[in-house]
Amino acid sequence: MSQYQSLDADVLRTFVAIAEQGGFTRAGEVVNRTQSAVSMQMKRLEEDILQRQLFERDGRQVRLTAEGQVLLGYARRILKLHGEVFNTLRMPHMVGMVRIGTPDDYAMRYLPTILSSFAQAYPLVQVEVHCDSSKQLMMRTDLDLTIVTREPGNEVGQLLRQERLVWAAAEGFCPQEQRPVPLALFNTECFCRAWACNALEAQGIDYRIAYTSPSLAAIFAIVSAGLAVTAQLQSVLTSNLRIVSKNEGLPQLPVANVMLLRNDQQQSPITDCMAGYIVEGFK
Repeated sequence: MSQYQSLDADVLRTFVAIAEQGGFTRAGEVVNRTQSAVSMQMKRLEEDILQRQLFERDGRQVRLTAEGQVLLGYARRILKLHGEVFNTLRMPHMVGMVRIGTPDDYAMRYLPTILSSFAQAYPLVQVEVHCDSSKQLMMRTDLDLTIVTREPGNEVGQLLRQERLVWAAAEGFCPQEQRPVPLALFNTECFCRAWACNALEAQGIDYRIAYTSPSLAAIFAIVSAGLAVTAQLQSVLTSNLRIVSKNEGLPQLPVANVMLLRNDQQQSPITDCMAGYIVEGFK
């Protein structure tokens, strides 16, 4: 039998709340406990269970000691696993399939983290990912959840995030020295292409569409080689690309709304749960 006392999940949850809220009173509001109850929990954790000082107190403010920082990392991992156990074993209906539609750029930037977290919590759910343009995805009826990009005033579904399009180029590439400006863009159904071309035409800037591809990775490879400039959401840019500044002669691009669409004919606990992970993943 282990010689160590057990670390109760409720105590760890309170400890994490204190670390995140910066005080016992605010943490008590988060975990629905009185300040005295929170203090008693932490006193027992420090003096009886771990026998280590976890907090440095400065009036009502508290900071974690070095030992407290170590515990914080473990506590978060323990609570995450604790939740996954209950999600997996207490929800037998979370077995099945969910079909997600998304443009290629969101699949690269956001889905890895979203799907990794979802798989850890619900390992028995099969996930199908279908990548296509927003226009094509909105025409499909076989998808449970669809991530699309819409212009302001033409939104449908649930807003995931708002983000401005930016011009991106390689280091050393000077758009103002290029006439016509060479562009690397998605196919003709991509909103980025239409918005970029409209903005250039409105400013009377000559351009040519030098490269097209349905693959964001291919577009970025072209741009990083210094062959063209592209227009994309800032969050999907890779580290080897730079945002073209306002004084380099290219017009400002509009704000895009990233929306989540749900298929009302195919709702289930699985799709509802995956929708929650998608919403959190785009924050």
